[in-house]
Order: sequence, then C-alpha cells, then structure tokens
Amino acid sequence: MEFTCLSRGGCFYFPPCHMFEVCGFRIQFDCPMDFSALPIFSPVPLDFYVISDEELSTHPGNGSFNLENVSEEKIEKPLDVGSLIKAEPWYKIINNLRLWNPSFTDIVLISSPMGMLGLPFLTREKDFSAKIYATEATARLGKMMMDDLIAMHMEFKQFYGSEDDATPQWMKQEELELLHHALKEVAFGQDEADLGGWMPMYCAADVKDCMKKVETVRYGEEACYNGALVIKALSSGLEIGACNWTINGPKRNIAYISSSIFSSSNAMNFDYLALQEETIIYSDFSSVESMNDILNDTSGPLTDNLTALSNEETLANLLSDPAESVGESEKLSFICSCAVQSVESGGSVLIPINRLGVTLQLLEQISASLDYSNLKVPIYLISSVAEELLAFANVIPEWLSKQRQQKLFSGEPMFAFVDLLKEKRLHVFPAVHSPNLLINWQEPCVVFCPHWSLRLGPVVHLLRRWCGDPSSLLVLEKGLDAELALLPFRPMSMKVLQCAFLSGIKLDKVRPLLKVLQPKVVMLPENLSRLINTNTESFTVFSYSEGETLRVPNLKDSLELEIAPDLAMSFCWRKLQQGNIDIARLKGELSLNCGKFKLLAENAHVATDQRPLIHWGQPDLKKLLNVLSKMGIEGSLQQSDAESSNVGVIRIHDPTEAVIEIQESRTIISVADKKLSARIFDAVDSVLDGV
Repeated sequence: MEFTCLSRGGCFYFPPCHMFEVCGFRIQFDCPMDFSALPIFSPVPLDFYVISDEELSTHPGNGSFNLENVSEEKIEKPLDVGSLIKAEPWYKIINNLRLWNPSFTDIVLISSPMGMLGLPFLTREKDFSAKIYATEATARLGKMMMDDLIAMHMEFKQFYGSEDDATPQWMKQEELELLHHALKEVAFGQDEADLGGWMPMYCAADVKDCMKKVETVRYGEEACYNGALVIKALSSGLEIGACNWTINGPKRNIAYISSSIFSSSNAMNFDYLALQEETIIYSDFSSVESMNDILNDTSGPLTDNLTALSNEETLANLLSDPAESVGESEKLSFICSCAVQSVESGGSVLIPINRLGVTLQLLEQISASLDYSNLKVPIYLISSVAEELLAFANVIPEWLSKQRQQKLFSGEPMFAFVDLLKEKRLHVFPAVHSPNLLINWQEPCVVFCPHWSLRLGPVVHLLRRWCGDPSSLLVLEKGLDAELALLPFRPMSMKVLQCAFLSGIKLDKVRPLLKVLQPKVVMLPENLSRLINTNTESFTVFSYSEGETLRVPNLKDSLELEIAPDLAMSFCWRKLQQGNIDIARLKGELSLNCGKFKLLAENAHVATDQRPLIHWGQPDLKKLLNVLSKMGIEGSLQQSDAESSNVGVIRIHDPTEAVIEIQESRTIISVADKKLSARIFDAVDSVLDGV
C-alpha cells in the first residue's frame, strides 16, 4: 500500500486531503477548497461605488506596469486596505493534487461537506472518471454550500465583468512584483512556489455535473466497488452527515479516521467501535493545530497521565467524558451573553459562522437568552440557500444525535427555528437587497449569514454598516487571520469575539482511542506521533508528512478463499510422500465479490479418478531408473552437456530408444513410441507428488 498526504489542511473549513493505493486501486480522501488566501482580495464595495480609473491603474491586479515606479515600490509601504487586490478572486485548491493524473484515480471518498467544495474543479477535468462516495446528508449540504458560494461570487462578476484573458491581470509576473510581501506569502507560500493551485470559480453547470457523479450512502451501508473493495461510511460526530470510512479488500482492511467528536449536540455521535480494523489511517490534525506551543518543544513526546489503559471500562469512560460537551455549551453560553449585552446597549450582532450545527445551536440559545432578558429584537438568517437549508434540517432525523431524535419522537420540533419562524421572530431572506428584507429591517438585530472569510456575501455589506458602531458585535471563528480579514473595514470600533469550537479529537484521547481499536498498523501525522507515546503499544506506527509517499507492507502473505460447499464435498484427497500433508486438486470458477475470493463449482462434472496432471519437485534419477527397470524398461544415466548440475539425463535403449531429460523446472520425455511414452510417464508419476 502506498499513501501520500497531499495536504494537512488548516482548520474545520480546510480539511486534509490524502491519496493512497490499495489492491491496485487509487483512492482520494476529500477534495476541499483552501479559503485561507481569499482575504488578499478586496471585497466588493458597498452599493458598488465606482472606482476611479486612476485608482484601478495604480493598484496591484489592474492596469499596466510602470517601470519608473519600481524603485519606489521596493520601499514597501505598510499593509493597508489599498494593498489588497481589487479584482475578481480566484480560489485555491490543493497544489499537490495537480501532480496526479485525474484519470488514474478510481475512487473519491468525501468525509464532510467542507471536504467536497473543491470537487467541481476535479470533476470538470475531461479525463476524470472516478466513483465519488459521500453520505446523503454530506452530498446535500455540500451542494447547497457550493450553490451559495456561486451566488456570492456573482457579485464580483457583476462588478468587475468577465476576464478576457485566461490568466488574470493580478497573477502576471509584473503585477506580483508590486504585491505586498505579506499578501504574497499568503497567496503563494513563503518560498512563493505555490503558484499552481489557483483556479477560476466553477459555475452552476459544473456543480450539477459534479453531483451526477456522486453516489450517496447511509451510515453503515456497504458499497462494493468493482467486486474488490467494500466501502462503508460511519459517523464521525463532527457535523451533520460527516463520516469516517472503512475499506475492506482481499489483502487489507483499513479504517480512515477524519476529524471526529465523541459527543455531539446535533450530529450522530462518533461511531468509533466500528473502526476496529487491522490498519488505521489517522487524519485528524485538530489536536496538532491546537498545540503549536508543544510542537516547538523538541524535548520529547507528551506524557500521558493514564494509569489504567488496560481496563476497557476505564477507556470507554475516558472517551465518552462529557467534559467536552460541557465546555462547548459554556462557550455558546458566553457568546449568547455577549450578544445580549450588545443588543442591550443598542448594537447589533453579526455571526458569519458556516457550521450548520453551531448555527442551529446559537439560534436556539440566543433566542432563549433574548427571551430571558425580555429583549424583543428580530433574528435574520440571510443566505441564498437559507430556506432550503432549514427545510432540509427538518427531515434528517437519522443523521442527528439521540437528543434531537428524542424530541422528534416526543412530538417536539427537532430544532427551535421551527417555533421561531412561526412566531415571526426569525426571518429568512436570500440576500441583503431583498425587497422584503428592506421593508422588514429593524435594528438592533441578530444576523446569521455567510461567509466566514469576510470577503463574500451579506457579511461584507453588514460589516461596512456596523464596523464603526462600538455597541455592535462580530463573532468570528478561529482559524481565520482576523487582522487581514478585517483590513477593509478599518478603523474598527465594533467589538470582535473570536471563538475556537471543537473540531476534532483532543490530544489526550488519541492514545486511548487507538488502544480501544487495537489495530496492527497505525499511520499517524509526523507531528502527532511525536506528541504521544506509542512505544509501549502493540501496533506498528508509520509517521507521514505532507507531500511524501509512504509505503506500508502487506500484513497478509496469502489470500483467503471461500469454497462452495458442493465443491468442497467432492474433493479427492491424496497424501503427499513427503510430510504429513493431504492435498486435493480444485477445479471451479474463481470470482471476486465484496472483497472476497470465492471458488464455485463448474457445471461439468470432473472425474475423481482422472490421472494426475500437476506434479512438482525433481524426480530422483536412481529411483526413477530402478522403477523403469522393474517395468522392463532398460536404460542408463548419462552425463549432461549442460554446465548446470541440476540437469540429468536417462537414456533408454530397450525396448526402443528414448531420452528423459530432467531439468530444474521441468522433465522432458522424448520418445517416438506412444505406448512407451505412457509407461515412462507412469514411472515419473510414481516418484513425484501430484494431483
């Protein structure tokens, strides 16, 4: 098996991407889009005010290159809003993915909605023909996110128009020279070598064509690929529809662990017990990303304070510790208290968080907090797919946590937004310029909208409106470069609250999880394997790093074969001359189905007394000569002309002439008389094992 980490990702919105080959098939895990470089572009101005020709011509990304100004630009000015690129954005995909021929990929497995946002870039390649698997919920949510992204990007197209050139002006070498070094580092990496990952935005037709190639599965449902691999999705608890994968093949059983949460308030809990396979690919980088201070410490691995790891009950209690859920609830309560304070002081609250689960929880808790404080303010949800999103959230009980399902069974709405809509406290609109929104608009208010990058969609217009209000509040998620993202809205009087929500398995639970799963081989990120002590465990650890191919040996030396009962009952056993072994000859139809080899009986009956036709080993020359003599066939040993001592010759001179040449891998009988040939064959058969 060969495994390559194409990208370790960066946060919840940019999951890792891997490629590996097993049983002759190439499988890709996830195809995300990297939004980390999107803030280098300037957002579309409010009300589409006209940028002067002079401003366009002197700004990176537009106009011509003036050689006279090069020396001045070398003395770099501080980074400000004028440094941003004023052009239609391109989007970054994983640069390492472009090094792989898409026609050679057989399967793409999608673990979360964020992991499929870059999929249309891949599926629109003319040579792409892979089978794509995703859970039903992930496929539906991913499509809505892609449709919303296209709708938000349309503002840039309407403002800047279409590019005539295949390469945008801002990407040309002379324009890059004028770009601020901080923006170049974000866009192209520290060595400015990451130039190949930029792509123009896909269109609605690309998304439609992409979704035709996606095969949806439910949790625990087996999907068989080409008869050789059995693929199964299992809940990861990270988000509604997010999953881990198991892949069972003839020579290897693999579990792929993406970012997971043991106990979720919305999504079905992490089904980790179903991941007990011999090989585990561990791809949750969240614990590494949250411990940068430890990564810089080269003193040694992190010490585990676990004294009873051999006790199964202790392990189960440790993994299901409710402290994580309590911590997340306290975090949401703090956000709600800050929101109430802002509303009480006359300000509004803006929440551009693109996590469906977190958004639904905040809707519930903020509305309850406003009720408790007796504050009657409207809550707005502004998105081109808002209505579709809420409608979908009402019909997915099989993807939700037990707490949400119990509400359904007791006759209560699974989410509070149902009552909020009925009471007209929650208002849903497709865009900030919707006529009904302008009629309904009231301040102060609470607004949920995309996009977390602060460059696309309603958040840009609302930030421009409230950035100077010290009473208003902006809630951001960590993982975003807030300084760069907020640059177009400076000076900022608005309060900013940046939160880190749980995005994966915590570091202290990695080793207990692996001990519960009891694999034989574990593939861990290089930094993570240094942080945890696995030297005392029974499994073998292979460490991987981004951009390097790792080769993992097969654990099985042979394959398992299922034999049909009717065929097994017809075996004619023969005891070998050497060793206490019985052997039988098989004849049937070999098939590969659901990752297992099976031998089925043929329709034609095979006679059990048929002469053995398959032999192995070299005949003993003296023993063979003695058997021939007893059969009345006289011959003598002859020295071979061949240099190899493994070749022997018996020359027959009575009743007729014949030659028996015994080589290392075969025995050749040369004789004109067919009857004598058959007798010699019987003699050779008697001194060899065969079936």
